[in-house]
This record gives sequence, C-alpha cells and structure tokens, in this order.
Amino acid sequence: MLFKTLSDPTRLRLLNLLACGETCVCELTDTLGVVQPKVSRHLARLKRAGLVDARRNGKWIHYRWAQHGDPLVRHVLAGLREWMKSNDAMNGERRRRKKVCCRISRRKPNYENK
Repeated sequence: MLFKTLSDPTRLRLLNLLACGETCVCELTDTLGVVQPKVSRHLARLKRAGLVDARRNGKWIHYRWAQHGDPLVRHVLAGLREWMKSNDAMNGERRRRKKVCCRISRRKPNYENK
C-alpha cells in the first residue's frame, strides 16, 4: 500500500509541503491550486497509509508527517525527503507555500487573542 500511495503526483506534492511542518488544508489548496475536495481525498489516503496525522483546531484541520513505526517505511520516507530537497519543482512549491501561508494567516481571525 505504501508505494501505491506514493505513486500519485498530487500526494507527493502534499507530502512535500507537509515536510515544512504542520499545515492546514486551505494553505495546501492555495499553494497547489487544487480544489479542496481533491486535496482532502488525497490527505485521507495518506492518513490511511499512516503517512500523515491530523489535528483539529476549531474548524481548521492541520496535517503533518506521521512518525511511522516500521523501520523500512521510515527509510523509504527519509529517501523521499532527500529527493524532495534536491528537486527544483518541489523546492519551488515550498517557497510558494511560505508566501501563501503569510497571506492566509492575515485572513484568518485570531480567536486565541479574543
């Protein structure tokens, strides 16, 4: 199931963005230019495979890379992360995520300070 999950380009792009840290769905959709239902479907597939964890904060769901228990899976994912760091397209998407993240944080109401 691992390699089938990793065979989809959109899921690889999502993992690439999640390698930067915990991210909400809206940041992922804005960065990738992909509609929310498609992103959510791919994130659900990654979660079923044990590759991502989700945390709810109000109406926002934040995703991050999961800590996998299988040493072989950890080895494969470490290699994947190294490839992502050296890939120009993946680096470009991570840079774009930083810009999107700043725009979105200005749009989101800050409930913690109220």
